[in-house]
Amino acid sequence: MDIKEKVELVIKQFDLQGEIIGKSTLEKGHINDTFCIEYRLDNNIIKRYILQRINTNIFKNVDELMENVFNVTSHLKKKILENSGDVERETLSIIKTRDGKNYYKSDEGDYWRVYNFVEDTITYDLVENVQDFYESAVAFGNFQMLLSDFPANTLYETIPNFHNTVDRLDKLKEAIKNDVVGRVKDVKDEIDFVLDREKDCHIICDLLNKNEIPLRVTHNDTKLNNILIDTKTKKAICVIDLDTVMPGTVLNDFGDSIRFGASTALEDEKDLSKVECSMELFEAYTKGFIEGTKGKLTDKEKEMLPMGSKLMTLECGIRFLTDYLQGDTYFKISREGHNLDRARTQFKLVLDMENKWQQMIDITKKYS
Repeated sequence: MDIKEKVELVIKQFDLQGEIIGKSTLEKGHINDTFCIEYRLDNNIIKRYILQRINTNIFKNVDELMENVFNVTSHLKKKILENSGDVERETLSIIKTRDGKNYYKSDEGDYWRVYNFVEDTITYDLVENVQDFYESAVAFGNFQMLLSDFPANTLYETIPNFHNTVDRLDKLKEAIKNDVVGRVKDVKDEIDFVLDREKDCHIICDLLNKNEIPLRVTHNDTKLNNILIDTKTKKAICVIDLDTVMPGTVLNDFGDSIRFGASTALEDEKDLSKVECSMELFEAYTKGFIEGTKGKLTDKEKEMLPMGSKLMTLECGIRFLTDYLQGDTYFKISREGHNLDRARTQFKLVLDMENKWQQMIDITKKYS
């Protein structure tokens, strides 16, 4: 059975009203298979939905994942209504199956879910202007604000140790020791770069363990393309891709946005002279994020935002370097040394942040 036939069978399992008039594949997203399904309702209005087949190679426990998504979106809807917002546009809505479940498991063992389609919105893969980056910061900050009273410890870890920098470092050391494809000899400088910052890798984990910063609901994939921006107002209105919503620290969410969005070069840029952390973009994001949280961050969290940026960048570089030493088994590559190039861009970003450290501190204080 091909994918089109599977989609035909699957959509009948969900509580969707009207006559189906169209199906199309959406290419965006690297994890799940995503489709747009169009229905015509009795009043001739066209209603669209997002259908996804969940990638169980990455997400091993779909029941826990979908329980996380349902509980978080239910909480968001409650808060949005309290603030007189629009729950149909400001958060995702899970469409139930005909027997009332959050997802459907096919006879072949595939897991499927349906969300509402938020109309008149757009996403951006890259930062095209400062205002869009600022808007994404407000949205992710608002996400934190709305979930600030959600009991984060009730969420499941959909990917264990996803942003545990100490664990990532341990895996790198193991890859160095095993040297399964004989590449260690060629990356001594990169390995030394990480080991020179070993103490840094413990900072966020230690703050959490000592309860110096709170455990929060975190998105864990805070890239610009996980924000829906209203095509008319140009305001960021909805956070999407909630599969990695887990317990964590706000420092990781903030830091990953800076790592990805404030860089002046692509993630796999070979020419490291092009790689910098833009202070203009760092300032715009810091301003927007703190505004979005509306006073819900602690003083310690705000103080540590620059460190979150540095450590998320370092952690990502560690992951790329680890995968390179293990033979490129996790991240997709399109050329020889692709993961090594990615690691080097992250390490150059870390170095640039270190060189601009006082600027980052001063900017954070300006908006705290």
